[in-house]
Amino acid sequence: MLSITNLQLTDEERTPCEVWTRVMGYHRPVSAFNPGKQGEHEERQHFVERRVSLKYYNGSQSVNN
Repeated sequence: MLSITNLQLTDEERTPCEVWTRVMGYHRPVSAFNPGKQGEHEERQHFVERRVSLKYYNGSQSVNN
């Protein structure tokens, strides 16, 4: 039985993954960017939004973090 933790693939066995991103209102593959724009894409900071719960009190909406 092959364990996932010991799985080793060569570069020839790997499936290429194409990364797309939204720029100026439409989606494009990062590979189509010019070198300067590719550099900007690599420098981007990624974040994860926190979950927000909404409560309604006296007809007004308040947000709790």
